[in-house]
Amino acid sequence: MDRLDFRSDTVSWPTPAMRQAMAAAPVGDDVYGEDPTVNELEALAAAKTGKEAGLFVASGTMGNLVAVLTHATRGDEAIIGQDAHIFCYEAGGMAALGSVMPRPLPTDRMGRMNLDQIEETIAPDDAHYGRTRLILLENSYGSRAGYPLPPDYFASVQAIAARHNLRAHMDGARLFNAAVAQNSDATAITQHVDSVTFCLSKGLCAPVGSVLCGSAEFIHQARRTRKVVGGGMRQAGILAAAGIVALHEMIERLADDHQHARQLAEGLAQIPGIHVELDMVKTNMVFFALDEVVPLTADQYMAELRQRANIWLGDIGPRHFRAVTHYWIGAAEIELFLETTRAILRSKQ
Repeated sequence: MDRLDFRSDTVSWPTPAMRQAMAAAPVGDDVYGEDPTVNELEALAAAKTGKEAGLFVASGTMGNLVAVLTHATRGDEAIIGQDAHIFCYEAGGMAALGSVMPRPLPTDRMGRMNLDQIEETIAPDDAHYGRTRLILLENSYGSRAGYPLPPDYFASVQAIAARHNLRAHMDGARLFNAAVAQNSDATAITQHVDSVTFCLSKGLCAPVGSVLCGSAEFIHQARRTRKVVGGGMRQAGILAAAGIVALHEMIERLADDHQHARQLAEGLAQIPGIHVELDMVKTNMVFFALDEVVPLTADQYMAELRQRANIWLGDIGPRHFRAVTHYWIGAAEIELFLETTRAILRSKQ
């Protein structure tokens, strides 16, 4: 890459193998169902998540929106974590485009909604209330340092959904990070939800795209919803080819990203003036903060990182930051980040 970019794993460039696959991909018109590379990707994604079918979409936001609009309709309610990505960072699409009302609940330190609160929030069958149709989940949980939530939590939510005839959808943007971090197969998690979206363009390193997976009937309906929101693509096999490489070659190596995140977190924790919750670093995200005694604003610290070493970082608050590791960040890059941070803080003493 042309910079050391820790802002997100979305900045990752496609690998050389992906570029070769994209150049050689056989293509057709996907809206007609005739793109063989897209069809191959969708079948592979379905197998990886233990579902009957998959649907290639342009982004995770589109995949989640298509899922919500397929599961629910105008006036329905969806229970969701108050700091979930779908609720906070997807432009209010479920309400703006579907008139589906979110019912946000607080989450714990890891990103779990309280099970009793979920059940208590389900609306009774009464004309005064919107109908609760859907429970929206997330794994790994981005707002909680990318924490990988265990399968038993989702099994408990699934039991609640079954008792009340609800559906459960998972925003699994970093699903495979969560699975690798727990030394499990993704299906151990996804078996407990009706549908799941995962991103190809984050840690899996593909340039574009996500896949929505679920039952054959659900995906049949979701294909129509994708068309409604403008997601019907034509010779999309050029993009899907990179996704196929990602699913074959990039899942297991996510453990390297997790190791590098741990290396970064442990190094930062040893620098005076920096706070890191080490027990929260389980996947490829490191949340850390500057102590109040450090005479730097977030903007000043990030500017010095860029000026000294061409390191790019994102802030999540006045003195709080998120660093994300990915394919293009290795042990040497982590050490450069740490040494540059040490030098910056020493210069301000």
